[in-house]
Amino acid sequence: MAKFKNTIQKKMFDIRENQEQVIFNAIKNESNGEVAAKITYHKQEDDPTWVKNTMKRLDKTFDASTVKRIRMNCQCGYEMDEKVSLVKELMSMSSSVEEFASHEKAKAAGLSFSNGELFLMFPFCPCPMLANVEKLETKTWCQCTTGYSKVLFEKAFGCEVDVELLKSVKTGDDICLMKITPCGKIKFKKKKE
Repeated sequence: MAKFKNTIQKKMFDIRENQEQVIFNAIKNESNGEVAAKITYHKQEDDPTWVKNTMKRLDKTFDASTVKRIRMNCQCGYEMDEKVSLVKELMSMSSSVEEFASHEKAKAAGLSFSNGELFLMFPFCPCPMLANVEKLETKTWCQCTTGYSKVLFEKAFGCEVDVELLKSVKTGDDICLMKITPCGKIKFKKKKE
């Protein structure tokens, strides 16, 4: 049991280290290394405290649109190729966004179509850095998932995509929910009948 716990702690440390580097670089791209280090590197903080405090420091330093841009650039890219393959597979069987979201595999992945809009939903928080965080005060941390979804759907759809975070489990909502809005024409493989 101790070996298992050490493995989990090591993986969490690796995730933390990776997140520190990603956040540092995203902040540095918007500002400079000194500001990035001041916000990011606080080794004395445990992971849940670090997540919350880093987001507070980020929110205090930058305006809301810059914070969102920084966090969107912090997406991990975890299993991106597999997700892009799934979206492309669904596109090959579809002639519209509505048809795309109606496939069983799409529904199983959390996709839905309602009132002319495409949505992506998770009934849980998929972020391993938030596993021990009970609740977040803002959706700042969660903006990385909008960045991930933006990259995913732009790769698959072949056009620019806007992603809006509507709900977050870690801020008290019942689900995580994003609206995916393609800004160009999606090239579906299946011809309309």
